Amino acid sequence: MGIWLLNHFSTLVLAALLGGGAVVLALAGCVLVRRRFPRLATGAYNEMIGVVLGMYAAIYGIILAFVVVAEWEGLGEAQTNVAAEASQTAEVLRDASAFPPRQHRKVVGAMDAYVHAVVDKQWPLMRTGSPDPGLTNPEVVRLYTVFQSYEPRTEAQKTYYTQAVTTLGVIAEARRTRLSDAEQSLPMLLDVLVYGGALVMLPLTFLYGIESLRAQLMFVASVAALIGVSLLLCLTLDHPFAGDLAVSPQPFKEGVLAQFWS
Repeated sequence: MGIWLLNHFSTLVLAALLGGGAVVLALAGCVLVRRRFPRLATGAYNEMIGVVLGMYAAIYGIILAFVVVAEWEGLGEAQTNVAAEASQTAEVLRDASAFPPRQHRKVVGAMDAYVHAVVDKQWPLMRTGSPDPGLTNPEVVRLYTVFQSYEPRTEAQKTYYTQAVTTLGVIAEARRTRLSDAEQSLPMLLDVLVYGGALVMLPLTFLYGIESLRAQLMFVASVAALIGVSLLLCLTLDHPFAGDLAVSPQPFKEGVLAQFWS
């Protein structure tokens, strides 16, 4: 559901839905509680509620901070891995330029097919959180076959051949990491803590009495907006290949690899 929302709505729209929705629900709940329990407006229980609310806010804030930092680092690692995979792919092409023209054309053709399979076939599925490793398996097999069928003769060819084959292994590892990153999400327990915690946090703010209705509504609305935006941030960072902040396949279209897109 989260991935579907990220892929079908912009970040601004989601901010309005989550943040604005949380504010509307919080304001409605606050008014209902205030009418049902008018004594709360006098602040009769503020001393107790204040302690509970402060402790809960501190614990929930720590959980949110931990989740956001971990997910932000995960997004950064996914971007770095994609850039590294594209860079290593380009490196193989550079090494292959030392081969005879016929072998060089084979490497270029195989790499062209691999890059297009990654961007055109695999990336759309990665955006949905369900990548299919089999989509690029034929292209990977073709790459290895091209190198396995070639026997370098000169020392320069042998040197670049060894380096290119080694780099292919690095590419394969980066590919597995990329597919794994596309499938990962928060563990269920953390989902419960983050989203369930918000459902507990907001009602607690209804119980903190303020004599002025306008002041209390402003207090409740500000907390609700902060929680709504925080949940949106968690949702966005949880899926590095979906939404407006998604990791882009642009590195596979730059530098030496740009020749495949001209």
